[in-house]
Amino acid sequence: MYKQKTKETDSSVIEFIENVDNPKKREDAYELLNVFTETTGYEAKMWGPSIIGFGTYHYKYESGHEGDAPLVGFSPRKAKISLYFAPGDKKREELLQAFGNHTSGKACVYINKVADININVLKELINQSVKFLRDTYPDNEI
Repeated sequence: MYKQKTKETDSSVIEFIENVDNPKKREDAYELLNVFTETTGYEAKMWGPSIIGFGTYHYKYESGHEGDAPLVGFSPRKAKISLYFAPGDKKREELLQAFGNHTSGKACVYINKVADININVLKELINQSVKFLRDTYPDNEI
């Protein structure tokens, strides 16, 4: 049976950010922390050892696989900064067209630095992701 690996922890978000080696990436992490906190209204929590998440929802797939995940989040990784939005949201692709320099995967959007993106579009992506997840999983108290 599948066991969820990435779970919310009691680790300190500030301590995690302070341990980011690259000073510019650390500065960007603080800027993203402010934007995500102000936009969602949720307190930042660590998910696993390296994801800063905001809010939570419970998902359950038709396969029976289920678990908890942050509504949105980010991680200042060595190579790029990973931004986590709702997987499956069709509106995300439309918003990403005006986002700035990025690459994207199924659930992640990768940026080199905050200066490469449009902060207002980031806020729209955050709000859209939260709305999409609330609409998709209406039985959650999120």
